[in-house]
Amino acid sequence: METLLSVVIIFGVLVFIHEWGHLYFAKRAGILCREFAIGFGPKLFSFKKDETVYTIRLLPLGGFVRMAGEDPEIVEIKPGYEVGLVFNHLNEVSRIIINNKSRHPEARVVQVERLDLERELFIEAYNDMDELVRYRVNEKAELVQDERATQIAPWNRQFGSKTVGQRAMAIFAGPLMNFILAFGLLTLFALIQGMPVDEAKIGEVTPNSPAAEAGLQKNDRVISIENTPLDTWKDMTSIIQANPKQPIVFEVERNGQIFNIEVTPDEREGQLGEPEGFVGIGAPTEFSIVGSILFGAERTYLFMTMIFEVLRTIVTGEFQLDHVAGPVGIYNYTGEAAAMGIFVLLQWAAALSVNLGIINLLPIPAMDGGRLIFIGLEAVRGKPIDPQKEGIVHFIGFALLMLLMIVVTWNDINKFFM
Repeated sequence: METLLSVVIIFGVLVFIHEWGHLYFAKRAGILCREFAIGFGPKLFSFKKDETVYTIRLLPLGGFVRMAGEDPEIVEIKPGYEVGLVFNHLNEVSRIIINNKSRHPEARVVQVERLDLERELFIEAYNDMDELVRYRVNEKAELVQDERATQIAPWNRQFGSKTVGQRAMAIFAGPLMNFILAFGLLTLFALIQGMPVDEAKIGEVTPNSPAAEAGLQKNDRVISIENTPLDTWKDMTSIIQANPKQPIVFEVERNGQIFNIEVTPDEREGQLGEPEGFVGIGAPTEFSIVGSILFGAERTYLFMTMIFEVLRTIVTGEFQLDHVAGPVGIYNYTGEAAAMGIFVLLQWAAALSVNLGIINLLPIPAMDGGRLIFIGLEAVRGKPIDPQKEGIVHFIGFALLMLLMIVVTWNDINKFFM
């Protein structure tokens, strides 16, 4: 239950901040955002604020912001249609009733002759006297079909009407928010827990860990391991990680006395899937606001380099499927992080946030990076790519991503449960 709760909270925050980045910069550019969704599939919960419907959906595999102009409008009115018109106090059309007009006695029923709901915003229609009348349409008018209202999207409120820079920023903002979130989480970690100091000294000892059982204590200064002199925390952890399940002797100084303590590191999976040792100790720390900010920036950069190292293996042919984790793998790793405490969970959430940001920026169709590629091509060509062709590319990319997700998930199941 603790693992499930941790996964729900972490993924909820990561997806929310990512999609909020898209929403915020899209709205700043004047784009009509129809829906802000966490998850995919059927709606579980929704409410409307201003022009946007906020929804929670069944499948917690991501989220989206539906911007006007990205998809074809769902309601189409053709000449000859009879519609009901509801007017506001300025005598502008505020609602256009497509069907079930009998339920709207306040609506004036007319037969449409000509209309433009994108640029000039008008409807020309025949009234009961068979007279052709031109009605002005309010820019926030609603189309009502099957008692469901959809706000119209004038051209100046559509995604495609904005400059290349505005559209690129609305797309890039999602991954950007993930990087900012990671930086904030890591800075918060350092402010609360203290900023790690790179010296061969033990900060914290995890209860019931190999280090605790062997007798290592907080503030022990490690002089050497297996007669190898140590100066830094990195030197010490490198030796520990290189010796999983192998007894190693720590020479430590405690209160002016020297002790030799034998410790057998436990084994866990390293960043690239290889086994590594760990004994359950934390680095020594110090508290500093400036240092914490620097720590947040440096650790965010470190996580980026680790992810790019995995991506490098794809290019060089060294990649193995075990180097990546799908939903099942992330669920299990989150459970392990949660078991180690809130501070480990904070760092894990930051690493996931960086991962989400970078993966979304890869030039893959259907991802933010793929969409940025099309915007870049438009900037170079001076005109946009055919929307239908772009849509086909994104659809194929999405289908391939779903296939990869299935393969990775199956690999996770085999790795963890078989």
